[in-house]
Amino acid sequence: MHEKYFDHAATTPVDERVLAEMLPYFNEHPGNASSIHHLGKRAEAAVDLARQRVANLLGAEDPYQITFTSGATESNNWVLSRFPIDRIDASPFEHSSVRNFLSYHQCYRGESGLELYAQVLIDNETGAVFCPAEEKKSRGALEVLVDATQGLGKIAFDLEGLDFVSGSAHKIYGPKGVGFLYEANPHLTPMVVGGWQEFGRRSGTLNVPGIVGLGMAAELAREEREVNFAQATELRNIIREELDGIDNLKFNESANQSPFILSVSVLGVEGETIVLDMDQKGFCLSAGSACSSKSTALSPLLLSFGVEPEWIRGTFRISIGKDNSRESSRELGENLRITILNLRNSKKS
Repeated sequence: MHEKYFDHAATTPVDERVLAEMLPYFNEHPGNASSIHHLGKRAEAAVDLARQRVANLLGAEDPYQITFTSGATESNNWVLSRFPIDRIDASPFEHSSVRNFLSYHQCYRGESGLELYAQVLIDNETGAVFCPAEEKKSRGALEVLVDATQGLGKIAFDLEGLDFVSGSAHKIYGPKGVGFLYEANPHLTPMVVGGWQEFGRRSGTLNVPGIVGLGMAAELAREEREVNFAQATELRNIIREELDGIDNLKFNESANQSPFILSVSVLGVEGETIVLDMDQKGFCLSAGSACSSKSTALSPLLLSFGVEPEWIRGTFRISIGKDNSRESSRELGENLRITILNLRNSKKS
């Protein structure tokens, strides 16, 4: 059903096994996880299991280090808001939930001895993979926040040296609107004050179905990571081979590259035009991050990556998922070649 959906970096379809795990908690088991009766205890046990599953995916020692949130955007904002603005530094490859937070608060890059360093694990436009722990040491940061949303369940990473890690369920075939924050040493002041939910860190009635879905998605991501990685590598190569040889086309790649994302720049053709043309053929792609798709400004991430402005305008992103196939990947590449050549010919005429 989703063979032609190549926009998994924006969001993923909910895995049927995840949905099956969630459904009973909408109706059959409706308890509030804070209630002391048997349905409340059932909900609480389901939340505890989900917390353990997320901890297992991350390699966290204690599930108490995991706090459930509405997603990585909230988690990132929570951490950033608890540090002095003039003592925060960020890599140039951050998600808009970091960039825009700092811009909104008129934050400027600090100097050495930083209190917090924000670092993405995999950037969401090119798929470049970074090593936050090494960056932390080189910058002298006292604490580091890692947005692992794009890397969660896709690549192996080590929590050693990391103080905060954020993530979202909807990037690993879980539901939208639920995520987590990992704290190596839980100490942040609460994001939301009210009851005593989430150990007093984030009050409000727990989204039990969503949390259950996140937990199941985390479990499947941990179990299937190597298989999914191998499949994505194969499909990315198929698409890349189909596009090889097109004049004035280049791939925005790094030495350490995630196979789940393929960023392509075409000179002289608008990326959005390519995406819209491919949509007419049944394929879902992206001209950039979904969080910035309404903006007409050039991508700051691609600029930081060294892509020239005239190439950025012709950039589109292919992001691969487990429902894609060899056949759909080859068909995608073939149709992209036809689309690019037709658009160029129409501009000449």
